[in-house]
Amino acid sequence: MNGLDALQQPGLIFTIASFIAMIAVLVVVHEGGHFLAGRLFNTRIEAFAVGFGRELLGWTDRRGVRWRINAIPLGGYVKFVGDMNEASQSDPALMALPEADRRGLFAFLPLWQRSIIVVAGPAINFVFAIIVLTVFNLAFGHLSSPPVVAQVQPGSAAARAGILPGDRVTAVDGTSIDRFEDMVNLVVTGVGSPIVLDVIRSGQPRQITLVPDMVNTADRFGNISRHPRLGVARPPEQVQQVGLVAAVQFAAMDTWKIAMTIGRTLRQIVLGERALSEMGGPVKTAQIAGQQASLGLISAAAFMAFFSINLGFINLLPIPTLDGGHLVLYALEAIRRRPMAEKVQQWAFMSGFAALMSLMVVLTWHDIGSFGVWRNIASWIG
Repeated sequence: MNGLDALQQPGLIFTIASFIAMIAVLVVVHEGGHFLAGRLFNTRIEAFAVGFGRELLGWTDRRGVRWRINAIPLGGYVKFVGDMNEASQSDPALMALPEADRRGLFAFLPLWQRSIIVVAGPAINFVFAIIVLTVFNLAFGHLSSPPVVAQVQPGSAAARAGILPGDRVTAVDGTSIDRFEDMVNLVVTGVGSPIVLDVIRSGQPRQITLVPDMVNTADRFGNISRHPRLGVARPPEQVQQVGLVAAVQFAAMDTWKIAMTIGRTLRQIVLGERALSEMGGPVKTAQIAGQQASLGLISAAAFMAFFSINLGFINLLPIPTLDGGHLVLYALEAIRRRPMAEKVQQWAFMSGFAALMSLMVVLTWHDIGSFGVWRNIASWIG
């Protein structure tokens, strides 16, 4: 695809509105998980907020929960009674409370209940994605292709390695596959290093090692990405009409595979195999959200499901201020049979917050750079 074939980019206002709408929905979903789990254990809740900063709109329900829509629409939180801040750090003054006043406070819940409340946020992100993908499967059927090579592009990596039409691929680098889409996903999310394919040819198993070609491709909006390619074509896509149980099973399987792909990409970045700029920050995410929304409700919902999986996965990372960081502290508390020292917890949360903010700044810098802003500024100065 060349630049003339690319679809027109959506406008700035539409892009921002689409991004804010997506974030608002997913914040309600994520924080709703914490909220509902807290209610399950009769935890006293002070506030449920969408966004950060100054309150723009709010009301208090009959249970005393303050529902807030705040000025900065990039996140949200559930604040339990006794929390010192939006990161759910407990106020040290709580320890002086008499036993009768501790009832219903998050800080004094049994460890297993606190853990369930924390994990409920990421968990419901995965559930949300499964629900969206289940609806897609019921409405459109489950699309897939058998992992059989239909054609081999002359001169491609597959051709050089001896891949032939009719070969059935059963595994990529030891990972079993049963769909052509699984093979494509494992290849294109790689870094171009040699891969080993297990194939069945004329009923006989064999292993073929090949080095994918690195190519640049453009999507419908002209966004360029660089990724490995084998040079094989898939067989015709098959549509399988499914019932509710199978639709949920396929949706759960796809959600799991997307989460594993996210984990694989993060591992590649940590190991230096992939550039940090490939993660994409808030600016890039907003751009993609606007592009997908411009294609219609189905594309917007599909991207929201993917981003919900991403949000759930990231929140489970063992970084203080994230849900995974809380779970690490709870695990240490279970081992030590007492909470970590208050100063240690404060240091952990402050360092985690600083690390996350630094990462956001770096990603935003790369996002803006990807649009050529820094090159233009440099040309103006020069």
